[in-house]
Amino acid sequence: MPDISLTTVVLLCIAALVAGWIDAVVGGGGLLLLPALLLGLPQAGAAQILGTNKAVAIVGTTGAAITYVRKAPVQVKTAVRIGLAALAGSMGGAFFAAGISSDVLRPVIMVVLVGVAAFVMLRPSFGTQGEDKAPVTRARIVTAIVLVGGGIGFYDGLFGPGTGTFLVLALTAVLHLDLVTASATAKIVNVCTNAGALAMFAYQGSVLWQLAAVMAVFNLAGGMIGARMALSKGSEFVRGVLLFVVFSLVAKLAFDQWS
Repeated sequence: MPDISLTTVVLLCIAALVAGWIDAVVGGGGLLLLPALLLGLPQAGAAQILGTNKAVAIVGTTGAAITYVRKAPVQVKTAVRIGLAALAGSMGGAFFAAGISSDVLRPVIMVVLVGVAAFVMLRPSFGTQGEDKAPVTRARIVTAIVLVGGGIGFYDGLFGPGTGTFLVLALTAVLHLDLVTASATAKIVNVCTNAGALAMFAYQGSVLWQLAAVMAVFNLAGGMIGARMALSKGSEFVRGVLLFVVFSLVAKLAFDQWS
């Protein structure tokens, strides 16, 4: 466990709270949580950052998933199938992540952040309405299991930031789900990806458990609050906050990378 100041712990807990809220509403809490850990723990290795991120995120994601399942129309069976593929994919990604340095992670995260920001800006309707309804064929379900589950699961284990957002986008596009149902389904799948990656990181001894336990409490609170707000208000109000956070983090990471 690296030496961490009380100020850093408080700031990381605030980041965990806000990340849980963002993740529950539109996905992408890792866009805030993972860079916050990178900035707050510069002395930690990349594997420790990723492992601690998963230990925190799985708690908030589970709380949000339970809240959604109780109140949103979710096809749990389909979500679990996609989730099992995602679990396997995330374990594979986490296995390869052990050899990645934080110097490699920063530019990758910046590219992901800019990509997400561009998508949100170019699609004003993102987060405000579902896609046109269309029959969901067996082929679409298989595609969701293989590509959405396995592919995004692998990405989540390898890097992680933006996984929730990517899941919402992919589930909406492939299965023609409305946003709330896509967000709810994404949370179930995300629990599985976090579980698979966390199991691998824990096996490798790459989790700062004490710090993760404290941050997880705040992430859980943020996730449950965010899920309730998404169910009651929708996600339009989050777009501005998400863009502000994304551009702020890009600027900070870019400064740290090239200063």
